[in-house]
Amino acid sequence: MNIIFFSPSFNTGQWIQGIKARLPDAKVRAWVSGDNAPADYALVWHPPYEMLAGRKDLKGIFVLGAGVDVILRQELENPGMLSADVPLIRLEDTGMARQMQEYTVNAVLYYFRRMDEYRRNQERRIWHPLEQHNRKEFVIGVLGVGVLGRSVLEKLKEFDFAVRCWSRTAKQLDGVESFAGEGQFGEFLSGCQVLINLLPDTPETRAILNISTFSQLKKGAYIINIARGAHLVEQDLLTAIDKNYVAGATLDVFAIEPLSTMHPFWTHPRITVTPHIAANTIPEQAMDSVCENIQRMEQGESAKGLVNISLGY
Repeated sequence: MNIIFFSPSFNTGQWIQGIKARLPDAKVRAWVSGDNAPADYALVWHPPYEMLAGRKDLKGIFVLGAGVDVILRQELENPGMLSADVPLIRLEDTGMARQMQEYTVNAVLYYFRRMDEYRRNQERRIWHPLEQHNRKEFVIGVLGVGVLGRSVLEKLKEFDFAVRCWSRTAKQLDGVESFAGEGQFGEFLSGCQVLINLLPDTPETRAILNISTFSQLKKGAYIINIARGAHLVEQDLLTAIDKNYVAGATLDVFAIEPLSTMHPFWTHPRITVTPHIAANTIPEQAMDSVCENIQRMEQGESAKGLVNISLGY
């Protein structure tokens, strides 16, 4: 089989050698402009239009990340890059779930133990022990119940927090209060002390972290956004903090990245900024996943992580 690879972010040589080692019979090449030679599979991250447009010979396009919003946006802006007959496949985990757990637990415990407030007291040289949050009243809500959302919920349950989730369609998870659809969104938000966003980026979810959402949370709530910057209305967050709807936020993703050096988030005392590092693709695990999926497809089985393009994930 023939496999083409393109990514401006990953080490091309490492990936080509890694795929060859796992699929010895495959011919793997780095795609370059003008390469129209036959290919069975494409492994991509931010691919050029030219690479995929008109390639009806492909059996599958593998996006080397958990999110496919970028490539779907490319298709929307330049129709014809993706063929309706070619499956689009995303990475489901490949080590990202554990990273998301680590990032989320760190942020949640930081707020639960009131470390944000102690940090501000330290800056003012104030020695003042604070009353601890009540664990059972420290309700944590997770937006999005995909592979990563489920993983985060399972880890938070280990700390005996009250956890709930919200998704497009109803889910049944042991020990998790579940809500679904627009009709239950307000009920889900009510009483949430921490709101964690792990939704896919779709037209329906874009700008979901807005002033209306913030105003329905428990007063003095915390926001953790580790999905996409497009989910957050940035000015609404600043307003929500000013109105005491929100006590603090941890943000790993932004509408424009890198974040401008002049952006107010950098210096805001109640906002923690990290540079889109909550979960990164781990090449070795990602290669294992892609190659196992290719072998499944070659044997006539369905791929894992198949994207429903109409839904956007």
